[in-house]
Amino acid sequence: MKITANDPTRKTWIEVTKDSDFPIQNIPFGVFLTRDDIITIGTRIGDFAIDLGALHQLGYFADIPLTDDIFLQDTLNDFIADGRKTWRLVRNKIAELFDKNNALLRDNTEHRERVIFAMEEVEMQLPVDIGDYTDFYASKEHATNVGSIFRDPKNALLPNWVHIPIGYHGRSSSIIPSGTPIRRPNGQTKPADANTPIFGPTKLLDFELEMAFITTDVNKLGKPIAIEEATEYIFGLVLFNDWSARDIQGWEYIPLGPFLGKNFASTISPWIVTLDALKPFKVKSPKQNPKPLPYLKQHGKKSYDIHLHAYIQPENGEETLVSNSNFKYMYWTMVQQLTHHTSNGCNVRAGDMMGSGTISGPTPDSYGSMLELTWRGQHPIKLSDGTERKFIQDNDTVILRGFCENEHVRIGFGDCSGKVLPAYEK
Repeated sequence: MKITANDPTRKTWIEVTKDSDFPIQNIPFGVFLTRDDIITIGTRIGDFAIDLGALHQLGYFADIPLTDDIFLQDTLNDFIADGRKTWRLVRNKIAELFDKNNALLRDNTEHRERVIFAMEEVEMQLPVDIGDYTDFYASKEHATNVGSIFRDPKNALLPNWVHIPIGYHGRSSSIIPSGTPIRRPNGQTKPADANTPIFGPTKLLDFELEMAFITTDVNKLGKPIAIEEATEYIFGLVLFNDWSARDIQGWEYIPLGPFLGKNFASTISPWIVTLDALKPFKVKSPKQNPKPLPYLKQHGKKSYDIHLHAYIQPENGEETLVSNSNFKYMYWTMVQQLTHHTSNGCNVRAGDMMGSGTISGPTPDSYGSMLELTWRGQHPIKLSDGTERKFIQDNDTVILRGFCENEHVRIGFGDCSGKVLPAYEK
């Protein structure tokens, strides 16, 4: 089926600024609370949220086989489970309705008032009910940096890393939408000069610049999926800040890996940008050496040229850009991650989320965490207000942004932000 929604020459009758993340070629999906306190599934064009539930009730999707309540829900799970054909039909129809030459909705004032909201009028929600969440460790630069910091730089990568997409199962209950504050977590840490651990607020709170993909129903328990099929089961991408308490994690992670140092909060951007919208920005991923085992061998362009930025904003201060990375640096791609995830027969369902792991590039300014950017605090970062950061302080806001851009169009994700509040007192 042709993706007419991606037509780079299409213009819309909704006002969209040149640098907007949400031109008519994007058409992401999310969930929001309207000014009438109604939760609905919607999309976004420019600085306006579009109520798809209202559009459907008014008959604008009559030629698409959709259930009556498909958009009248508080999550995207059922819509995602309908599959790629439905996603494409809906995106194509939305692009057609909001085309500048289509008067059907444009000239119907009553209908426009029912379906279009300024972004200031809505409250974004978590877009999916995330049943399971897996976080990978798939950036070679990041894994090498962390291995160099904590181990011998000559043996930074453990032997299995270049053969297998490393991952762990995280906690989905603490995944929150952009704009939700987080509390500095308490936990056990062991100071270097102490013989026993102490309990208290983390001193090494960090962000992780990541992306995450959302799946549809993939397989039945016991049945792997082939790498050639994996893309068909990926709905779209969000920005992802997998907050980390480095000192808590450093004490607890041996022998079973991340636990309380990671599961206190993870922030995602609220609009899911579909793989269809990102199709013009596909690129080849880094060369893999040694060659992966046959079940992980991929062909063609399997990554995406997505510019990724991380900012720190002190309370009442200006933003400072601290990281400038790109999704294309990922060594293990999404299709390899999903294929490996199901290779043992593990079943993956609609609304499941898989994090990329921290995305670091080849240069110091492209590292995706404070651990790397300051090299474990040895080289503090100076912010625009003159203060320095080794790690994230109370009342700092971390903002992640990402976008693709070519000579025709820019497709972005909006903000993924979270402010750090002081820890709860004991």
